[in-house]
Amino acid sequence: MKYLILIYGNQVDWDGFSAADKHAFGRDHLALTDSLAESGELVLSEGLADPELATCVSVRDGQTVTTDGPYAEAKEHLAGLYLVECDSIERAIEQAARVPDARSGAQVEVRPVLDFSGWEM
Repeated sequence: MKYLILIYGNQVDWDGFSAADKHAFGRDHLALTDSLAESGELVLSEGLADPELATCVSVRDGQTVTTDGPYAEAKEHLAGLYLVECDSIERAIEQAARVPDARSGAQVEVRPVLDFSGWEM
């Protein structure tokens, strides 16, 4: 089953990291990505650009409406994700606990991906 590991970051925390801490953080993410690939569980891994570059999209009365990124007062933002294929939610949680952000106090969420493969549409 596929699971999405969502990583929520906080710019204030990131700004407080030293250059060496940021470098180690990046190396730890690369090591996790390599480990997941070696185990055959990695489907996708991506970091996301600064939330200030985001565009929110909605449709009102048939018209596409866009606004600048997430609410400014929100401290945490979606910073990255891993899409993994694991035998169980317990295994996905085990992998999520290896995400460097989880060790620094950031929220890391694990969500099953819906499987529509048997659905007739």
